[in-house]
Order: sequence, then structure tokens, then C-alpha cells
Amino acid sequence: MIVLALNSGSSSLKFGVYGVTNDKADVCLTGQLDTIEDLAERLATAGVPAPQAIGHRVVHGGPLLRRHVVIDDSVLRDIEAAMPFARRHTPATLAVIMHTRKAFPTLPQVACFDTAFHATLPDVARTLPIPKAWRGDGIHRYGFHGLSCESIVHQLMRELPGGLPDKVLIAHLGHGCSVTAVKAGKSVDTSMGLTPDGGMIMSTRSGDLDPGLVMHLLDECGANGTRLQTMLEQHSGLAGISGLSGDMRHLHAAAGTDTDARLAILMFCLSAAKQLSAMATASGGVDLIAFSGGIGENDAPVRAMICDALAWFGVRLDDDRNVSGQGRISADASTCAVHVVPSREDEQIARHAERLLVPAMD
Repeated sequence: MIVLALNSGSSSLKFGVYGVTNDKADVCLTGQLDTIEDLAERLATAGVPAPQAIGHRVVHGGPLLRRHVVIDDSVLRDIEAAMPFARRHTPATLAVIMHTRKAFPTLPQVACFDTAFHATLPDVARTLPIPKAWRGDGIHRYGFHGLSCESIVHQLMRELPGGLPDKVLIAHLGHGCSVTAVKAGKSVDTSMGLTPDGGMIMSTRSGDLDPGLVMHLLDECGANGTRLQTMLEQHSGLAGISGLSGDMRHLHAAAGTDTDARLAILMFCLSAAKQLSAMATASGGVDLIAFSGGIGENDAPVRAMICDALAWFGVRLDDDRNVSGQGRISADASTCAVHVVPSREDEQIARHAERLLVPAMD
């Protein structure tokens, strides 16, 4: 099956065309789009095989959509109903789905949810510590970056000589950041919560905050709900700490002379190490740490600082391996393996589309 995978994130619109057979996805073409209107022309000029199906990354499925599904009108209504949980992401994703339904009216389409991988969270991780009366209507921990986690589990399972280790911690570090504890292939805890704004420090998102701070900003500083949401999602995190940029590359360039840029990097690395320590507790130990995402895959100094903060329980990197940034980067004496594993969300979308649609076509 030839699948067009569309990945509309918080800061990009990526696409990939894959040939999928029996869970194996071969890439035909990948790229990034400025607007969805460019898609048909891009595919036509590239000379790739015509897609037979389309798969979409959807950040939040809400309480009703906990599995990857074939899109119909009912599914679209449920995605729209879940929009309050991911207001930065869902409107753009719905616009992409509606456009592709018009541009490719005969093709089946599939929605793949970042929250689906975390549907296995136990109650002790899923439940939020708020009054029981408020815990209805889908108010609980969902977790995100699920397609990235799935792709990492898929790669480790097939590429490591012993298969997937029992206790894996996944640090997806990019524009958005999360840490997930995977035990026996299933998510058992994760740093993001009801929305993709929780957990560790991110590029422009604050991550977890004292609720009293939020109330103080609302009551004493004249911030209304909309202004506060914008501040915490778009002007906080690395960008807020440094006053310079949410891009780690810019912060590295400035860190030699800018104390706030240095502080932002240090706080980011400590935030990641804290989450990894917490997830090691949730999974009852750690056999392997996987770094992924734009920062996790490409920033050797950040990986080194995070792992230095974990030296207390025996994590050690090999400097040369870390600089190469491929495969295992831990030292032989490390208490757990540390790997760099690329996030391949689009391949996962293609696999899910083939899995869901081929039986229906047979």
C-alpha cells in the first residue's frame, strides 16, 4: 500500500510517502510543506507513486478516541470535541484533514493519535490529584509523543540483538519535550498530562508550574485566561528563561557571554534529568534510555549534561560515541544502555494506515 503520511505539529507540517507491506515501511519521498495547498503539486512534480491512503497525526483524541481509527464523519466530530485539550494543534490538523478529503475524495484516511500509546497508563499514573467530582469528562493524564514512542519501541525491538529491553525510558526532546516510562513495551507513566503543556521545560512552553503561581498571575498581575495561556505556551520555557530564543542552537551560540542563555540550558538539562529519574522509579528501574527528537538526536552537549546529572545511579556516556550521535552512546561500564534513536512518526502513521485498511480492502 502506498500511504501519504501527514504530520502537522505545533511548528511544522511534514509529509512522507511510504510503500508499506507487512509492517515494513519503505520511504518514497519525505519533506516539509509551507501550506497544505502545496501538497498535490509537490507530489505530482516528484513523480512518486500515487497514494492509496492517507494517514494523519492527531495530537489529542480526547476521551473517546484512544485507538488509531479510519476517519469518518463521527471521528471528525470526536476530534473537534477534543479541541479544548490541544488548541494549538487540533485546528491545523482538522484543516489538513478537510483539505485532503476534498483533494483526494476517493482515498480512505486514518487518524493516528499521539495519546493512543498511553492508553495503557495504570490508574496510579492516569489519575490527576484533583477532586473526584472534577475527574469526569476526560480530565486525566493522557500523555503525548505517542507515535514517536511507538516508532522507538518498533526500532529497538527489531534492531537490538536481545529485542526490546524490559524497562525503557524515552526522552523525546524537541520543540515539545516529554519523558515516558515503557515497561514490557507499554507506557506506564509519562511527563505530559491532560495537555501537551505539562511536564518538563520545553522550547516555549513552561512545563509544570505551581498552581499558586497561575492564580497569582490571574489575580495580582492582570493576566486573563487567554493572555496567560499565550504566555505559558509561546513565551515561556527556554525562550522565557533566556529572554533570547526557544531554539537550543541559538542558546548554545550565546552561552559563552549570556548568563541567561547558560541558565536556560542548565535548567532544561536538569528538568530532563529529573523527569528521567522519576520515570525510572515508575518503571522500577531502567535498562535503556533513548534520546529522540530534534534536540535529543542532534545535541551531544545537552545529552552529556543530562546524563552527567544521572551519574549518581551509574549512567555513563562514551564521549566519542556521544559525539557521533548514532546508536549506543553509553560507555561499556554504564549501569544502563543509552541510545540515540530517531523519531520516525511518519513511518508509524503509514504502518497504522496499512494495518487498518488492508483487511477492509481484502
